Amino acid sequence: MAGQSDPELSLFSAEELEFIAEDEIVDIVPNLKMGPLNFISGDFGPFIPQIVAQVPLWLAVALKKRGKCSICPPQWMCVEKLTQVLEAERNSQEMSEQLPFHYVEISRLLFDHANDDISDAYMVRSLIEDIRDVRFHKVETDLEAFNGRTIAVKIKNLSAMEVNIVDRKLSKMPQGGNCEDKVLTAGSVLLNSLY
Repeated sequence: MAGQSDPELSLFSAEELEFIAEDEIVDIVPNLKMGPLNFISGDFGPFIPQIVAQVPLWLAVALKKRGKCSICPPQWMCVEKLTQVLEAERNSQEMSEQLPFHYVEISRLLFDHANDDISDAYMVRSLIEDIRDVRFHKVETDLEAFNGRTIAVKIKNLSAMEVNIVDRKLSKMPQGGNCEDKVLTAGSVLLNSLY
């Protein structure tokens, strides 16, 4: 497998993670009447003005760019919820389970394309950046304990971006074994973050 011989080939860029996150389902409020749209990934619609519909994030962004809808930010993307998450992150050594796997990518896409649909967008953006910084610091701290003889690292509740950072750091660390040890280590981190 190509990813095993060259660790850089198995890593995702921020853009690739964003692309994967675009399949997440979000709510929109259309301002047009249109029948269902049929895609390989499923059927979405019909769309009726002012009636909430669920679509993949990529479709929501495409409709928003054309002025055909507004995007409803996810429930976790409000000042109250994010303040609670930030407090939980600061007060615990463990990663919080309160955010979705692609919270960084989803929030970035919404800030880039639907900033006007987010209440208190400046505060929400600031809280998400603070949460991301606290979580990244926890990841860095956990990885400092890693040495060349460690077979696996267990870090629970990582987001996609955090898994990518861990994978990159582990692939660059000197290993006290063969290539399989490195693959097992990165795989263990990924599997533990998903469960």
